[in-house]
Amino acid sequence: MEGGIPGTPELALRPMRDVEFAAYLAYFVPDYAAEMATNYGLSAAQALTRASAEVADDLRGGPRTEGEVLLCLVDERDTLLGYLWYRPDIAQRSAFISDFHILPAHQGKGFGKTALGLIEARLAAEGLTEIRLRVAADNVRARHVYETSGFRTTGFNMSKRIGEV
Repeated sequence: MEGGIPGTPELALRPMRDVEFAAYLAYFVPDYAAEMATNYGLSAAQALTRASAEVADDLRGGPRTEGEVLLCLVDERDTLLGYLWYRPDIAQRSAFISDFHILPAHQGKGFGKTALGLIEARLAAEGLTEIRLRVAADNVRARHVYETSGFRTTGFNMSKRIGEV
């Protein structure tokens, strides 16, 4: 197991198992829908419908969907601490993190920064040279973790509903 923060359990990223996929979706789809509702002005029902459809399309093969990598962050006892979903782009030598989540009971303990270090080492070993991601504008905690891990803002996503001023 790989670690990095004194006094914390040793951590590892391992492939998500088929039996863990439903629990992942149970967390991710409503979370993604809530972000869509907040940031895109959708109703809760519209956002849930849209999030469900997008995720079903993106992860149609479950945890072994071609072109997608779904991992679990675990401690030395294989206790689940969080999830990481990314899409490698070999041609661009980069990876895009679609989702990174530390379970609420384990937040604020340095696991996020440690996990980012683990994924960076993993991707470097695969010959990739850049990690990209999107973070919601209102997610201050995540932005702090990313910024203190060396990520920089490269732009802003913007949205406008057609017909509104």
